[in-house]
Amino acid sequence: MPAASVIKSNLEQIRERLTRAASKRGVSPGEITLVAVTKTVPVDVIGVAHALGINDFGENRVQEALTKIEFLPPDIRWHFIGHLQTNKVRIVLPVFDLIHSLDSIKLAGVIEKEGKKNNKKVNVLLQVNIGAEESKYGFKQEEVSDALGELADYRNLKVLGLMAVAPFLPDPEEVRPYFRQLYRIFKNVKIPGIEMKYLSMGMSNDFEVAVEEGANVVRLGSALFGERS
Repeated sequence: MPAASVIKSNLEQIRERLTRAASKRGVSPGEITLVAVTKTVPVDVIGVAHALGINDFGENRVQEALTKIEFLPPDIRWHFIGHLQTNKVRIVLPVFDLIHSLDSIKLAGVIEKEGKKNNKKVNVLLQVNIGAEESKYGFKQEEVSDALGELADYRNLKVLGLMAVAPFLPDPEEVRPYFRQLYRIFKNVKIPGIEMKYLSMGMSNDFEVAVEEGANVVRLGSALFGERS
């Protein structure tokens, strides 16, 4: 795992790149939330990133996350960004502030039921399979409006925006049309009870393009912590 000096240097570069991308978009870099993705990253390294000013961290796997969260500062905002199985909802809800990966109505029903049982409002993002890839979870573009219309009636589940994992392409410019289309969907949602606050798109290989196209949440792992072994 990288030394603190390496993480500090990586973070400085990321912030510079975010500032340039935000400037191209005409927004303040302060409007962009950096979620540090900590899959396989040990607790002490997460602690270094937190000490450098990162307060939002994302985990893909429930069990791995639980082994870390109890040892880290309580002010951290935890984002669940992986595929959430319905049988894990009960243990995810108490520890995560935002679920990025609401990918089915079935999952929404389980979250709603568990939220009601615990008198808790659960914040989620609707996951969109923007590239219509067989290997990825999420709603198809043409399903988004109907899904949001249905979810608007839920009382313990609160949709706060959209999330997507764009197709992985060598040139980030090739991904731009996908980000642009998701932003278009995001801006066109006008459903009472549904708040389009967060657009979570862009990862280490393409986050600048994502910000230029409207992302206000980016999820970065290898850009900050280096490539996973």
